[in-house]
Amino acid sequence: MKGVAEICSDLIRFDTTNPGRGERPAAEYVAGLLADAGLEPVVFEAAPGRATVVARVAGDSPDALLVHGHLDVVPADPAEWRMHPFSGEITDGCVYGRGAVDMKGSCAMTLAAVLGMAARGERPRRDLVLAFLADEEATGDHGSRHAVTAHRELFDGVSEAISESGGFSVTAGGHRVYPIAVGERGTAWMRLTARGVAGHGSRPPVDNPVATLAHALSRLAAHRWPVRLTPPVAALLESLSEITGQPIDLDRLDEEAARLGPLGGLFSSQIRNSANPTMLEAGYKVNVVPSAAHAHVDGRYLPGQREEFLETVDRLLGPKVAREFVNLEDAPDVPYPSPFFDELAGALTAEDPLARPVPYVMAGGTDAKSFATIGIRGYGFAPLMLRPDLDYFGMFHGKDERVPVEGLEFGVRVLTRLLTG
Repeated sequence: MKGVAEICSDLIRFDTTNPGRGERPAAEYVAGLLADAGLEPVVFEAAPGRATVVARVAGDSPDALLVHGHLDVVPADPAEWRMHPFSGEITDGCVYGRGAVDMKGSCAMTLAAVLGMAARGERPRRDLVLAFLADEEATGDHGSRHAVTAHRELFDGVSEAISESGGFSVTAGGHRVYPIAVGERGTAWMRLTARGVAGHGSRPPVDNPVATLAHALSRLAAHRWPVRLTPPVAALLESLSEITGQPIDLDRLDEEAARLGPLGGLFSSQIRNSANPTMLEAGYKVNVVPSAAHAHVDGRYLPGQREEFLETVDRLLGPKVAREFVNLEDAPDVPYPSPFFDELAGALTAEDPLARPVPYVMAGGTDAKSFATIGIRGYGFAPLMLRPDLDYFGMFHGKDERVPVEGLEFGVRVLTRLLTG
């Protein structure tokens, strides 16, 4: 039976860059491993090459748990890496390559845990639905969104789910903290358009849309979004105060995040909404004022903050800039505290007695948003014990992405304990 590092390496060697040629070869590899373990995986495509794999493992209870991950990855330029990003090389105790952290390493842990259970004849304590999805790094239209609409029956009986991004260790000041995600910020990707009067660039402007859009983007980028403490983030701050033995000043959260270093990274992006301009498009010649200018903005808002977020965006953009959504998804959250959170925390502390699990809200988004639309409560839980010097957040979409082999093996043990009870 293949070990988790070997499975992770194999998955990385499939170039599933999104956009690109699709996830089909990686999906067939996953389906083959599951079939060899006696399961009956279902492989389907939302578009040619955009493949997803779903399989069900019978357990002692029909109340099913969904374990999902995505097979696609963001682009990687080989010239910027120490070794080829799709080599899957294992060296210095780490598996290197695009997707090692986000999130082929997690998919490999799920596969290794399930294959190990099958080899030992162990039965999960509840039904498991395993989903290895396409297209998470875009909108999910060819992955999770397609799965919950066209193949809704595959998720019958599922009440809860686990996936990225939580359950990883953050070491600081002698403390090993494991954030478990109980929510994530909503997504509002927007395309902005300013229209004006075309003309010669040498003449006084009548209504220059490039200038209009530039001023609007400047206002948006300069805006200081107010702090909005959601209950899970407030609970996280309380937990960190208890763990470190130093009260966190709620009136100076930016300074407190800087003081706490890696621990501060668990809340620095989760205390307010955000809107970052990311793309610009205008004009076709230096001496021509165009009739329109466009931009894209990555907007994120906290649970319960959607209306306030959009009202603020519209006020900052002003009446001459129109917006349309490229992607709009709600900010899902789950109950906290809850018995299932305690189960996740217990699986961590059983394998790491020094573990201090805490609630957490993800700054970005995951496929949990799609599953929330059919009533599945999603938790961020892909357990990894990490070296203190490894910048976990920096690995996401970063250069020289890698994951420690011992961290993957730890994750397999935690998942096995969680799934078998």
